[in-house]
Amino acid sequence: MKAVGLVLIVFGVFALLVRSFTYFSTEQQVGPLGFFAWDVSQPHTLFINPLAGLVAVGIGLALVLMTRRGAAI
Repeated sequence: MKAVGLVLIVFGVFALLVRSFTYFSTEQQVGPLGFFAWDVSQPHTLFINPLAGLVAVGIGLALVLMTRRGAAI
């Protein structure tokens, strides 16, 4: 549980620091005459909601603190 909590904290901080990221996919386009083809890179942007980062950090902290409290009993 502690490892899952730490992973959630790391991903939550990453989501708070990076609001969006862009990746490119390559697609083959056919020319107007049908026998020419070329590769075209298209950008795709993914947006990360800051609320998701806050929730991930909160749940991660809860998991880490719960495992610490359980070990002390």
